[in-house]
Amino acid sequence: MLTAYTTDQIRAAEAALMARSPEGALMERAAAGLAAICARTLGRVYGSRVVLLIGGGDNGGDALYAGARLASRGARVDAILAGSRVHGAGLAALRRAGGRVTDLRAATAGGGGTSPESEAGTAGGGGAGGVGQNTTAGGIGGVAGAGELVRAADLVVDGLVGIGGAGALREPYATLAGLTAEAAGAVVAVDVPSGVDAGSGQVGGAAVRADVTVTFGAYKIGLLVDPGAEHAGRVELVDIGLRPHLPGPEATALTGADVAPLLPRPDAGSDKYSRGVVGVAAGSHQYTGAAVLAVGGAIRAGAGMVRYAGVAEPVAQVRARWPEAVITPLEPGEGIEEVGRVQAWVLGPGLGTGPEALAVARSVLASDVPVLVDADALTLVSRDRSLLRRAAPVLITPHAGELSRLLDVPRARIEARRLEHVRRAAAELGVTVLLKGSTTLVAQEGRPVRVNLTGSPWLATGGTGDVLAGLAGALLAGGLDGYDAASCAAHLHGIAGRHGPLAAWDVVEALPSVIRSLADRPREGV
Repeated sequence: MLTAYTTDQIRAAEAALMARSPEGALMERAAAGLAAICARTLGRVYGSRVVLLIGGGDNGGDALYAGARLASRGARVDAILAGSRVHGAGLAALRRAGGRVTDLRAATAGGGGTSPESEAGTAGGGGAGGVGQNTTAGGIGGVAGAGELVRAADLVVDGLVGIGGAGALREPYATLAGLTAEAAGAVVAVDVPSGVDAGSGQVGGAAVRADVTVTFGAYKIGLLVDPGAEHAGRVELVDIGLRPHLPGPEATALTGADVAPLLPRPDAGSDKYSRGVVGVAAGSHQYTGAAVLAVGGAIRAGAGMVRYAGVAEPVAQVRARWPEAVITPLEPGEGIEEVGRVQAWVLGPGLGTGPEALAVARSVLASDVPVLVDADALTLVSRDRSLLRRAAPVLITPHAGELSRLLDVPRARIEARRLEHVRRAAAELGVTVLLKGSTTLVAQEGRPVRVNLTGSPWLATGGTGDVLAGLAGALLAGGLDGYDAASCAAHLHGIAGRHGPLAAWDVVEALPSVIRSLADRPREGV
């Protein structure tokens, strides 16, 4: 399982480790790992052109020391100093290795420039870095000249702002971050891309979009949650000995090895009832396909039985496509009392939002089994949140727009602060929340937020959410709690949708092989 931490947790662990380590040891480890990944990214170090963007914090020191290692291997390394301070020992190491230093602070002196970052000090020999040996003072024409260096580089290393940065970047950092988009070569971020909040993934303005982010000691939550994750590129973790000093994580991500033992498996004594019976209340005269897809997701996920309840048009479609399903036709406005016993309900895909749909929703939510609330049912409960107050568990599966109606928060704010709002929804509504989107998050009060890492842009197509609802419902009926059912469903759904272009039906058809590939893994000790 991958674990991720807040900025405060990382800082506390670093302080504990530094108290037990020789001065400068942590930075040396970090710089060695950073240099190795930079070299691998370059492919050929000798003769390459490397540009370091250096701020005033310790990540600037990491970049300087890594640059010194690359310069000693024959790279031409230019460091652009942008912070009000600089890590003195790192700067000296770069100069000794033959690196060139351009002091952008001198180039902008008298021009009203101010320090844009929250500077955490210059441990390990830091100090004010003046113009000196191998240093150009304003000779590159300020930020414009920096752009020329960045555009010509084979590799740009972002060492502007580390985990202490919060809010929008100030100048000249904002401009330098923007210039990295023009680099012909790869962009490597040190610990976290500048402009990304390490603890939440929020991006308040200009931010570096890295090809690779080299993070130290542990994953930061902001590297896994969009919009920060989108800026991080591929994340590489360098072990600096931090793990023994870390507390319990604030966020986690399941791997295939974590999902496999959670999946319900039949044994010699299993029958269709013990494997889980899932009820699906979905579809309407207008939206018949949603019912077909939700039932398909449940059947292909391995439910022992699927009971479908709906009105005439979707009933005909489900009966034609899924003869395995046990079907109960409903008269308009009729509840699900005659459907038969189920272990979990999937409520909402294509259900509609009128009085007849509300009657079905009230009936399902009055049951005593877990209910997954999706799509149109989310609109219904947003009008009356008391419907969610029930003794049995509830799993809701909104996208940002649906969650905005539930929380009465603008959609754009939820997209910008996904972690904050998924936590708020779980606490405020008393439910488990699977927030769909560019980063799928699963939240339940009192437990770490789970981040799904298998998602694919190919899943951004109509009907895939209906399949996910049926898949998660089958896992609920199979005995998983909402937290595990949502997390495993998101993981499986993401893998099933990796290869595009695809339609929702392709995801349905891919599910058995995806689940089989995990469920058939040998158990430990076998």
